[in-house]
Amino acid sequence: MNGQIRNDWSREEIQAIYDKPLLELVYEAATVHRNWHKPSEIQVCTLLSVKTGGCPEDCSYCGQAARYHTDIKVQALLPTEKVLQHAKKAKDGGSSRFCMAAAWREVRDNKDFDRVIEMVKGVNDLGLEVCCTLGMLTEEQAIRLQEAGLYAYNHNLDTSESYYDEIISTRKFDQRLDTINNVRKAGITVCSGGIIGLGETPADRVSMLATLATMPVHPESVPVNALARVKGTPLENNPKVPLWDMVRMIATARIIMPAAVVRLSAGRIEMTEEEQAWCFMAGANSIFTGERETLLVTPNPGLSEDMQMFQNLGLKPLVKENKSACSVV
Repeated sequence: MNGQIRNDWSREEIQAIYDKPLLELVYEAATVHRNWHKPSEIQVCTLLSVKTGGCPEDCSYCGQAARYHTDIKVQALLPTEKVLQHAKKAKDGGSSRFCMAAAWREVRDNKDFDRVIEMVKGVNDLGLEVCCTLGMLTEEQAIRLQEAGLYAYNHNLDTSESYYDEIISTRKFDQRLDTINNVRKAGITVCSGGIIGLGETPADRVSMLATLATMPVHPESVPVNALARVKGTPLENNPKVPLWDMVRMIATARIIMPAAVVRLSAGRIEMTEEEQAWCFMAGANSIFTGERETLLVTPNPGLSEDMQMFQNLGLKPLVKENKSACSVV
């Protein structure tokens, strides 16, 4: 199992892995991690909201949906120069990937998209991996992004296909897969994972992982997010995700998608350093950090706090080799 990549996982196999005794599961995941990655290296990624709020979607977990009454302020698309300033600061702080997020349902072929293309070119020129999450994409739009230097596109499944309609009604699960296929066809790497704590069952979590692990090519990056409970959204009163649920998700993802970067994403603000250490032991090898101590519109540990944690745990930021074209929950 440790030496090959499989794309033929059954849900029953994945469920059996997910249900293993916790310490046995973590040990197996840690072993796989060490066979495929350097366990002391963590990819540090910076996520910047380049356009915030006002989204027409009704994702039950998201404070950026226009229909919910939250404290999040709508912000138009940032100037390219300001985005590049953030990217330079992220690189100086140890980030090797810079992800730009826009609260759009889908990309439209207009001046705003032209500006995003310029942002991608500028960040790529800095030698950072460039990632975007902009909503649904056509194949032609994906090709434009790839030609500008985009390395990765984030498009999370969020949850299982069977539970999807309970969380979102303004789009379909298949539309997520269509965008991922368009991204893949354009030659861009895929960043896709999901959120736990939405009210889903363990079987839903396994189903979501099965969708990712049976793709013809596994996502190169798999964010695992714990629900950030935003006041004013339908899920604001959901209980906090237990640590061991996050550990199980990370460990299972690590075992069935061994080459992927598994990213410990939303929810870290509610985790102690010891709890995050469990996630790294289980196979997480990437985090989001940020100068504003936010992850899009929710709280997140700051860069200095993360660097202190790395020092305490004997970890270090992954340093990417120079490449001609560079690029994630």
